[in-house]
Amino acid sequence: MKLINITAPILLACAGLILSSCATPITQSEQPIHKFIKKMVDAHQFDKSGLDGLFESVAIKDEIIKKMTAPAEALPWYRYRKIFMTEARINDGVKFWHENAKTLADAQRRYGVPAEIIVAIIGVETRFGQHTGKHRVIDALYTLAFGYPPRSAFFLNELEDYLLLCRDEHINPLEITGSYAGAMGMPQFMPSSFRRYAADFDNDGRRDIWHNHADVIASIANYFVKHHWQTGQAIALPAQATGEKYKTALNGNLKPDLRLAELESLNLKISGPLALDTKVKILALEQQEGEELWVVLDNFYCLTRYNHSPLYAMAVYQLSQSVFNKMAFNKVLNQKGAFP
Repeated sequence: MKLINITAPILLACAGLILSSCATPITQSEQPIHKFIKKMVDAHQFDKSGLDGLFESVAIKDEIIKKMTAPAEALPWYRYRKIFMTEARINDGVKFWHENAKTLADAQRRYGVPAEIIVAIIGVETRFGQHTGKHRVIDALYTLAFGYPPRSAFFLNELEDYLLLCRDEHINPLEITGSYAGAMGMPQFMPSSFRRYAADFDNDGRRDIWHNHADVIASIANYFVKHHWQTGQAIALPAQATGEKYKTALNGNLKPDLRLAELESLNLKISGPLALDTKVKILALEQQEGEELWVVLDNFYCLTRYNHSPLYAMAVYQLSQSVFNKMAFNKVLNQKGAFP
């Protein structure tokens, strides 16, 4: 259903009345899309006729709304993990690392974000560029801004940022495709993230997160630096509990707020050493039989700034470790002459 043919007035039912009365028609200028266009003209000096013509080519897509209401993060951990922790994806990660080894090393030195984390983000988001999304970004943002009230404010802002980045980067807004939520390129940046964090790592005058691996790698690293990545800090450690006292510390807030000393009082033990002043959070992930417990740190919280789901962050962490370990294993085999 298109919302762009807006010449006919829309009548509002009078609130609180059972029988309809003489409601005041909404003028064209008062309709949401025209309010948005007016804002873009007044605040950012866009051409009104150009935007009118642009939005005549945009439509609300019902399939986008359906996907928005059933995200993969609603799955239990044991099912969600299987999507990303596959041998094929790990092998693709090793291949991507080999092909971009110098750029990843340069980015790690400059930003302090481990290469394996950058590789894992690209692997989880788009399978190393193989699945970047088939929806036109402008359709996705338009649909969610004007056809999905629970998130309309957020997506109105993203639509604004999208038009600004298209103007700044000299991109046709009708040509870019992405996810059902409007995320773009190999790292699946939302438009606001692109404008704030995308980097031109090879200094060619463009921030290309669609095809330029150097820009993709640096943009992800820059995103995490701006969200307070702690270089050299651990991300997560497996934990074991005696009893269920630990459940009193579980809540929806992922920001680490427990001191190590408090873990002992909750009858929790972790698998590695941490500094005594380290703050942590307890994470319980659903397995088919019981819960899998982890103690997560500030860098895990930083991963959730990319996607607020703890399942997402754990998938990134575990994929990063699997790719790193396979890289190290292959290196040992090469040193022993196992490969020709």
